[in-house]
Amino acid sequence: MKTKIGIIGAGAIGLAFAKQAAAAGHEVIISNSRGPASLDAVIKDLKGIQAGTKEAAAQADVIMIAVPWQHLDAAVAGLDLSGKIVFDPVNPIITPGFILPDLGGKTSSEVVAAKVPGAALVKVFNTLPPALITANPAQNGGNRVVFYSGDDKAAKEVTGRLLSSMGFAGIDLGGLVQGGRMQQFPGGPLAAIHLAKY
Repeated sequence: MKTKIGIIGAGAIGLAFAKQAAAAGHEVIISNSRGPASLDAVIKDLKGIQAGTKEAAAQADVIMIAVPWQHLDAAVAGLDLSGKIVFDPVNPIITPGFILPDLGGKTSSEVVAAKVPGAALVKVFNTLPPALITANPAQNGGNRVVFYSGDDKAAKEVTGRLLSSMGFAGIDLGGLVQGGRMQQFPGGPLAAIHLAKY
């Protein structure tokens, strides 16, 4: 089933996800802080991806917030994402300098969830580098594993179907706290682990 996907942030992770989603036949709108015209050269040869404002991206069925940690507040400012499925691939690292923020004992996704009240947050696409997200998910007869976690059952079902449509093997790690701790980078046992499901 075709899904309308909005991506806020046009860095390496946002673009990698956009390419795979569009290749799977989904409708993708991608945005950044500099405006749609700044993305013309980036997406001109990519079918199924259009540039738009973050407000336009926020109208999609599924929204990915793919920005550096220090830009999260600016990325969601003025947006009402209540009732939306929000993908969170953001790792709690302030760049440059690889500075780790104080999360007050919470997972990074709990912090992100608090910034998008009413949204169904799913932690996903944070454990693989962009090159592996863009690469063919089919591997020697298996499929590349993508971990995800969240507290909303319906949102996770949508996530699982979307991953499957893109050729990935989605593995549900449970709730946002439990799963988020396993996925968290740095420190989580599944961070940067590259697996295939056969």
